[in-house]
Amino acid sequence: QMEDPVQLKEEGNKYFQANDYEKAAQSYTRAMKLNKDKVLQGVLYRNRAACFLKKEEFAKAASDASRAIDINASDIKALYRRSQALEKLGKLDQAFKDAQKCATMEPRNRNFQETLRRLGANIQEKLRIQFSTDSRVQKMFEILLDENSEKEKREKAANNLIVLGREEAGAERIFQNNGVSLLLQLIETKNPELILAAVRTLSGMCTGHMARAIAILHCLGIDNICMWMSVDNEEISLAVCNLLQTITDCLLGQGKEEHHGKEEAVVLDTKKDLKMITMRLLDMLISKKVSGQGRDRALNLLNKNIPRKDLKDHDNSRTIFVIDNGLKKILKVVGQIPALPDCLPLTDNTQLTASVLLNKLYDDLRCDPERDNYRMICEEYIKSKIDPQDMDKTLHAIQMVSGVLQGPFDLGNKLLGMKGVMEMMVALCGSEREIDQLVAVEALIHASTKLSRATFIISNGVTLLKEIYKKTKNEKIKIRALVGLCKLGSAGGTDYGLRQFAEGSTGKLARQCRKWLCNTSIDTRTRKWAVEGLAYLTFDADVKDDFVEDEPALQAMFELAKTSDKTILYSVASALVNCTNSYDTKELVPELVQLAKFSKQHVPEMHPKDKKDFVVKRVKRLLKAGVVSALACMVKADSAILTDQSKELIARVFLALCEDPKDRGTIVAQGGGKALIPLAVEGTDTGKIKASHALAKIAAISNPDIAFPGERVYEVVRPLISLLNTERDGLQNYEALVGLTNFSGRSDKLRMKIVKEKALPDIENYMFENHDQLRQAATECMCNLVVNEEVQQRFVASGNDRLKLVVLLCGEDDEKVQVAAAGALAILTAAQKKLCSKMTEVTTQWLEILQRLCLHDNMKVQHRGLVIALNLISANKELAKKLVESELLEILTYVGKQDDPKKQDIINVARDCLTKCMDYGLIKPLSQA
Repeated sequence: QMEDPVQLKEEGNKYFQANDYEKAAQSYTRAMKLNKDKVLQGVLYRNRAACFLKKEEFAKAASDASRAIDINASDIKALYRRSQALEKLGKLDQAFKDAQKCATMEPRNRNFQETLRRLGANIQEKLRIQFSTDSRVQKMFEILLDENSEKEKREKAANNLIVLGREEAGAERIFQNNGVSLLLQLIETKNPELILAAVRTLSGMCTGHMARAIAILHCLGIDNICMWMSVDNEEISLAVCNLLQTITDCLLGQGKEEHHGKEEAVVLDTKKDLKMITMRLLDMLISKKVSGQGRDRALNLLNKNIPRKDLKDHDNSRTIFVIDNGLKKILKVVGQIPALPDCLPLTDNTQLTASVLLNKLYDDLRCDPERDNYRMICEEYIKSKIDPQDMDKTLHAIQMVSGVLQGPFDLGNKLLGMKGVMEMMVALCGSEREIDQLVAVEALIHASTKLSRATFIISNGVTLLKEIYKKTKNEKIKIRALVGLCKLGSAGGTDYGLRQFAEGSTGKLARQCRKWLCNTSIDTRTRKWAVEGLAYLTFDADVKDDFVEDEPALQAMFELAKTSDKTILYSVASALVNCTNSYDTKELVPELVQLAKFSKQHVPEMHPKDKKDFVVKRVKRLLKAGVVSALACMVKADSAILTDQSKELIARVFLALCEDPKDRGTIVAQGGGKALIPLAVEGTDTGKIKASHALAKIAAISNPDIAFPGERVYEVVRPLISLLNTERDGLQNYEALVGLTNFSGRSDKLRMKIVKEKALPDIENYMFENHDQLRQAATECMCNLVVNEEVQQRFVASGNDRLKLVVLLCGEDDEKVQVAAAGALAILTAAQKKLCSKMTEVTTQWLEILQRLCLHDNMKVQHRGLVIALNLISANKELAKKLVESELLEILTYVGKQDDPKKQDIINVARDCLTKCMDYGLIKPLSQA
């Protein structure tokens, strides 16, 4: 049956009067589709505009009001509603015109007159602020560009300009008042302070506004931006890098752009600008005019913006573009040799950052043909550099392979298979030139990670490495040779390299590594090898014990851990795992040990310094030295630098540090709690479990508001719940339950988070456990959770044994379980009267259990039992009658007659029970009996 538009309009009016604006708007919309009357259509648009005003959808309200005015230009209601909507949209001049028309039609209408006055005042204020801002901007530039201005005035003007640029209105005024050209003049003064102020102001102006960002990019010119970023001034280089990142964010649509008027309809094609920026950044990589810091900035921008953020996004065209146009340029950077005269300006991190970029680009490829193309470009470029007649060119080729091995390792392994590459590495080790030895030893170290390659190197290169270590006086080569021998032994599954060379003098080698580590006159690139050497040598119990006592060496290692270097992070984490003995060990079965001894087989024995007392001392020493702060700093590293393997090692160390409850406060104070959260969420399965367990240890005894302030506490819930798994060990289960108990006692929001993460079934399962401590912890956790309304409703719902389980646990012999179960039952029966009746139906033992609770020797249990009895009696007369007819009446009378100040709360509850029974008329006072 066809609906009537008039009836739908009336229906909409009723909904509007009832404040149901959504349904009112729907009724008016349906009426519009059916209506053919022009006058009625105008009324419907006008009415729907009123709905949109109420819903604060002002753009839609203005649009509907305009349509109504198009039908009837003198529709005063539509005009007024459009005026209201335009005012809210900030279009004060247009709103004023509509209000003026309304006031002309009805000059005596006070509403219209008041609106006119308000809008007039607002327009005047807006103009005042605008002219004021314009004059302020002009004044600031005058001060900044006047060389005779006082320094203090210039600094103040610069700071004010930066603040103004961060505000939308201020940024627009600067932009409209020729501000970009004036800022460019500030940059051209070559005064560092003015350059910084100008660049930071430009960053603020670009933030979240694509059109303005594109205009500023074209006005400044990408060549100029890259030139400024290339300067050898860290602050300026970083500020310009941030400006270019802000512009790139806008071009990629990642800014929070606010549309104004018709700009919403403008679609800007940014691909051309993005390609232009990418090409200039790639050109920066191989330019000798670019400083080391500038090169790092370019690499960081490419790392951040080229590979896909989400692999579900199929468009990896930016990566393909960089591989086709810039892969050789990146390879040239990783192939640089600082000791040669033609080397590009580099920092300690440049080549590793380039290796990280190579890895990210390789990982972003979607198919084998794309990976084959990547490999062929690398192979062709490296082949072009190998020249037996030109040793320097060949060195660059070997350095490139070494750089790729630190990035996409699988690709590096394929490059090692190229004809003559491995042989060239070994040959260079025997060269007389120190630079040849340096490059070759590094390449051998990176190549020896895989057993197949290590076997070749062991048979061909170990002798050379030993000779180099003994003969060279160059510390840089010496330390690399030592690490090479350590690594070869590890890769080969034996200590072959060290055993043949060191003959048991690991302590001596470790002392040498510590000496190198503490020598700040040695470059960071070389000192990192000392850390890697210690990562291998600290397997020795004597070495690790000596190392933790060497405060300067520890501090030097912690300081190096703050650098953005994947190898250093992994090596530091490995050394700390060794020092804390947090690696996995196989438990020796006593019977098998005896059998092995009987058959005269070698049985490895634990070193005395690997026993618990020594491990505890080392942990305390590391905590005192500030290891937590170092670990927290390591966790903040970029994901390309902090690998999943490094995360697992850090998680292992944290777990070892958390072993003693007395140390957990220190760990929290130094940022350990915050650092553990990302480790529990991302990484290897083992790493996530270790980090979650460490979080559980902290959560079990700490105040959550202090250990995990603000919203952070909600991020800890899921890692704790992940430990409620039969595959986890009992200690992990127990400490996770205790942590959740602590959390669930803090707030209802936390209780809801635990429920939403579907932890209830797991907690209930542990309430059935045979293990006393697990059953107790789970019951205590449930006692806290039942305060939540949603949890209570799950007990009320039919078809489950939740209530029965709690009642039966009240009858357990374990007092701690009884306290928790009785507490849960007391809360449930107080909050939900339905559960009072249900309790008497779930088990025939309910009355016997309740009586035992009310007579219990433990005052906490007894008090909870009497509260449950009071809840049942208060629920309804029938339940009260059941209890009065049982032996419970004698128990209540006995308890109520007691006179013991220590048990006053208990006595009062018993008396309340008796009073309620008297109110029902089930019992009479003694005087009436």
